Amino acid sequence: MGSLKRAILVVLDGVGAGANPDAAAYDDEGASSLEHCAQAVGGLELPNLGRAGFGNITPILGTPPRADADGSWGRMSEQGAGKDSTTGHWEITGLILRQPFPTYPHGFPPELIARFEAAIGRKVLGNKPASGTEIIKELGEEHLRTGCPIVYTSADSVFQIAAHQDVIPLEELYGICQIARSLLVGEHAVGRVIARPFTGTPGHFVRTEHRRDFSLPPTGPTLLDHLQARGYAVIGLGKIEDLFAGRGLTASEHTETNGAGMEAALRWLERDFTGLLFVNLVEFDQLWGHRRDSHGYAQALREVDHWFGLVRQRLQPGDALFFTGDHGVDPTYRGTDHTREQVPLLAYGPAVRPGLDLGVRATFADLGQTIAQAFGVEPLAAGTSFAQELGLL
Repeated sequence: MGSLKRAILVVLDGVGAGANPDAAAYDDEGASSLEHCAQAVGGLELPNLGRAGFGNITPILGTPPRADADGSWGRMSEQGAGKDSTTGHWEITGLILRQPFPTYPHGFPPELIARFEAAIGRKVLGNKPASGTEIIKELGEEHLRTGCPIVYTSADSVFQIAAHQDVIPLEELYGICQIARSLLVGEHAVGRVIARPFTGTPGHFVRTEHRRDFSLPPTGPTLLDHLQARGYAVIGLGKIEDLFAGRGLTASEHTETNGAGMEAALRWLERDFTGLLFVNLVEFDQLWGHRRDSHGYAQALREVDHWFGLVRQRLQPGDALFFTGDHGVDPTYRGTDHTREQVPLLAYGPAVRPGLDLGVRATFADLGQTIAQAFGVEPLAAGTSFAQELGLL
């Protein structure tokens, strides 16, 4: 056993801290989620995060750098071949994806769709890249009339299935997604199958909070596996269970919103456990980034800042809290896609040495390797630990 008792790892899903060194290869030059969001709203005050050094990571108008920060900070570059949540989360936990997941800029092959239709006993609509909100506007009425689920994709490696909850109930939709997941293997092994339920009437369709992701199981061991094997608690909140296909977790809560995830984390922090609390807060990506809504994105950051103030009061000796991201979704950038960015790194807590500039890390895996070393478990396949610098050894 290492010296750390509890690590709280919070992924701000879709919060980037400036263009990754290879951003040009993804047509994402100049993307910078935090910096541009703060500029777009005329300044973003994050007093609790700022006190810990969040403004030291990247320029954030309204949250200036602090020489007296009581946390430590840096940025992390992505090495994995992709800019999606699965690739990012796997890399954080030590598994770097060298070959990108398949994408379908022209829709899925007819023979694959035919097999899917035969397996679920329904024809499908769509089968093309699209915005989730736009495709239900376009095809929602036909879906209501025919009962055919809407299949679509994006620039990411996703097979998304939209259905009205009155036409295909949630559990049936989730079952259809599991069928798709079983078919999408080999050359068609997409990163995620995503259930996209919606409600409402034509012209007034609204996506619900009951999205569910069905990811590929990790292709190698992760930090979660190493911790679980050594008897540590590994608790996943939000879509962590989905992104790791349930593997390596000892407990999970599938929270649907940032608010529910933050409330669940506060409850877990009142409990006595030894191990990792792994939290994904999805709304930066799911609700605001893709829609290029800087004001919504900024408000979500303010809510996390307020929550961090509550978390500070609940941390105990032996606790270390880490904030990071999994990719960018610059809410001011062209298009509607994820953006290839570095991600923020903020370390704080009674167990953490404050005031350190951790620099620009070569890979997201440095964070997972740090947690692995601090807990005294088997080293991960990738990443360079900074546990010693933080005083965690």
